[in-house]
Parts: sequence; C-alpha cells; structure tokens
Amino acid sequence: MIKFPPEGYLIKKSENSGYIGSPESLKKAMDNEIILEAKADMCTASHDLLINLPCMNAYMPREECAIGISEGKTKDIAIISRVGRPVMFNVIGLTENEGTISAVLSRRKAQEKCISEYLSQLSSGEIIDARVTHIEQFGCFVDIGCGIPSMIPIDEISVSRISSPADRFTIGERIKVVYKGTDGDKFYISHKELLGSWEENAGMFSAGETVRGIVRSVESYGIFVELAPNLAGLAEPKDGVEVGQTASVYIKSINPEKMKIKLIIVDVSDAQIRFENRYFITDGIIDRWQYSPNSSQRLIETVFQ
Repeated sequence: MIKFPPEGYLIKKSENSGYIGSPESLKKAMDNEIILEAKADMCTASHDLLINLPCMNAYMPREECAIGISEGKTKDIAIISRVGRPVMFNVIGLTENEGTISAVLSRRKAQEKCISEYLSQLSSGEIIDARVTHIEQFGCFVDIGCGIPSMIPIDEISVSRISSPADRFTIGERIKVVYKGTDGDKFYISHKELLGSWEENAGMFSAGETVRGIVRSVESYGIFVELAPNLAGLAEPKDGVEVGQTASVYIKSINPEKMKIKLIIVDVSDAQIRFENRYFITDGIIDRWQYSPNSSQRLIETVFQ
C-alpha cells in the first residue's frame, strides 16, 4: 500500500476503518502518528472542519486544515472545498466535555509528514501516484499525497495536441505522474513521458487499417487526428470537419523517419469519445525519455536531472 497516497485512497481501506472505529484504536493511531482518513461533514463560520467519525465526533481547527493556512500562503477555499470530501489527518488530541470525548485532528501534520518522509525524498524522474482535483484551461491540478497540490501544465500532459486538460482527464481520476523536482514549497511534475514513445504508439496501428480518432486541429493544409494520447496523424483537408469530432480514418502510410502518419478521413461524427491514458511505464525512475525514433532527424526527449 502507498504510504502517503492522495486523499481518497484510504477511506475504504479496512485498516483505516479499524482505527476510526473505536476510541481505543483511535488513541492507538494518535500514539503511533498513523495517518487516517474520513469525510469532512461541515465547515464552520470560523473555518474549522467538523468530521463525524464512527466512534466519536471530531474537529479540525482552521490552522490545522492545511499547510500554509496560518501563514496566509494557503487560502481558506482549500478548507471550504473539503466539505463532503475525504481528508487525511493525524489525531493530535482527545478532549472531554461533560463526559463526551472528541478528537482533535490535523491535516497539516499529515501533510508535513508526507513532505518530510516522502516528497522530499523523491528523485527526479520517479513515477508516483496522483489524483486529479480540478482542471483549468492551462493545466491540471492534482493531489500528489495527503492533499498536497501540484499542477501538470497542458503541454506536459501529452505529446498529442489537446485544447483543454479535460480532453485527457476527469475530476477524481487516479493517474500516474513523473516527479521533476521542487522549488521551495512547489513540486513539479509531468505526464506525457508515461504515455509511450512515437514508435510504441505507432506500433499499435498498421497501414491499411481504418480506425477511430479525435479531431484535434483543423488547418488549411490538413487535419490533425489523434489516434492515441501520444500519437496523431495528418489527414487531407475535408469540408465540414470540426475540432472535437470523432473521425473514422483510413491509415494511408506510417513513416518513422519523419514521424508522420498520413490519414484519409472516411467519416466524422459529433459523438464524443475520450482515449484512456495507457501507461507504458508505471513505476521506477526514468533518467531519460526519448519520444522520437532513432531513425528520425528530429530529437524529442526529456532528460531528468
């Protein structure tokens, strides 16, 4: 099991359920600084989170809801947006009021532990788990552990052109990413290196086949059709074709030296499809990734320092 997974990974695990199921086991988790997870039920007017554990009520003071809240580096929307969603935490105290015991929780402590024992130990090029949290036009925000955010810029998502990260990801989706490095409290990641080289993707197709693709760009000289997340071909111009449409294309030729796939559009449809992210690498460390074939005059690569 991942020691510091993105939020949402632990909530249905039997071990997690066992720890939050009784006061005795919850105290054991506190004494051993075990990270647990439960859904936030409410955010108070003072921005404390209330969490109803199976064995008792719990609350998370505002300054314990995330790294950077007390310093003003993290905005309170990071707290408000957790209502109804899983949050990871350490139990930092048990209080008693009129015979009722409540737990005091800290997401901040869990995040600090995640950084010191996991993220700060990563090597550039290391493949890690992430979960998509929200999508903007310029990139995709993900949780890389205990709610700690990072962003994949749109040009790092795939080699194939996309108009929005929503073309590749959905909110809540579990994905793999490549760790690139850190600068202070920012962690940089990429994704395209996991989707395979030109040859690996082109190897799934043969000249003479007719397959489905997604229209990604319409130019005066031709139409780019995505065949896989890291592979696109160029079709001859055709009237009435629009970006986002599904196209049936005939593969005319595949040329590794020029990294070109020539297509002929047979038909188009407004039906929407989305290719699943097929990972050719799922673990370990990548020192260098080369997209272009060795026979190509163009070199497209990523070198991880």
